[in-house]
Amino acid sequence: MARVRIVHWKEPQAAPLIEACRACGFEVEYDAVRFPDLAKLIRATPPDVLVIDLTCLPSHGRESAIYLRRTKYARHLPLVFVDGEPDKVEKVRDQLPDATFTTRKQLCSKIKAALATTIATPVLPPPMEARFAARTVAEKLGIKPNSSAAVIEAPRNYAAVIGELPEGAELVEDPESICPVTLWFVEDLRGFKAEIRRMGKIADRTKLWIIWRKGGKSELTSNLIREGGIEVDLVDYKICSVNEHWSGMAFGRKRS
Repeated sequence: MARVRIVHWKEPQAAPLIEACRACGFEVEYDAVRFPDLAKLIRATPPDVLVIDLTCLPSHGRESAIYLRRTKYARHLPLVFVDGEPDKVEKVRDQLPDATFTTRKQLCSKIKAALATTIATPVLPPPMEARFAARTVAEKLGIKPNSSAAVIEAPRNYAAVIGELPEGAELVEDPESICPVTLWFVEDLRGFKAEIRRMGKIADRTKLWIIWRKGGKSELTSNLIREGGIEVDLVDYKICSVNEHWSGMAFGRKRS
């Protein structure tokens, strides 16, 4: 019996997909975890195929698949992507053209076909850092031309950190302003914990980036930032390296 590992970020919504795979006669493995815990599970017990749902946090699904494809232990695992909005699916297909893409209705036959196909030389997409190296910091953060971004608790040199802005874009230092993008700079764990609940309240009205100082004596890590967001019903959907001193993680309001 083939073992299928389901990749989905929300356990209740994963249930129908799990049942669909079981109905096809597959042994199903599922854990409601994210990276790096998911990668550890796959490395410890590689499944026969990975089924990744693109209806929930598709960028997470894409980047998880790319990461695994670039590892020796998971490189040859068949990848089956399920559903998703057409533009999101195309972004995945651009990076992983040798993966299988299907709808829920055709899932059973597509998994069987993927299991029966051996990819001798899997496509190895470049790592995230290389793919986004040519983009400016403002582009990575989603600051558009003729738009505004609020900066909260920013360091004195924040303009240099963000760098060149798109034409017509501006940075707003008013902490009460609600802009399309909000850049909240945090430098220590205590300050982050003290303010995360207040900052989380605006996440349904703006793209909230939590930008933390990395390295050195900083206690802050991506896991601590993510856990802090989860505690106030936020979910992260993008991460980027701003520069050698700062990292950023984008959050939105968790949907029930």
